[in-house]
Amino acid sequence: MSALHVSRVRALYRRILLLHRVLPPDLKDLGDQYVKDEFRRHKTAGSKEAERFLQEWEAYAAVLWQQANENRQNSTEKACFGISLPEEKLDDFRDEQIGQLQELMQEATKPNRQFNITESRKPKF
Repeated sequence: MSALHVSRVRALYRRILLLHRVLPPDLKDLGDQYVKDEFRRHKTAGSKEAERFLQEWEAYAAVLWQQANENRQNSTEKACFGISLPEEKLDDFRDEQIGQLQELMQEATKPNRQFNITESRKPKF
């Protein structure tokens, strides 16, 4: 891996963890752990998979940044984070990834959480 690639990965990783600070505490903890696990899991990914991985996480960071700004501007409304996953994206997932998604959904929708997962607004890029 080139030094530029390593630097890009580390910067994105830090940016995401910083963005998670705007989330409700339980969601922040869940997100932080998921990010750490995913970045660790992809340390040895091939160049094509690594590039796709980075693109997806950069898109996530952009959406989270936008939603954090929108929530800050609309402070009287309930904070809304996340977007729906299009069905066509699921077709690209391996069985292992579908299982991880299922586990993440179960963890995120456990009772007594400080947040609710609801149908989200479409991000405006």
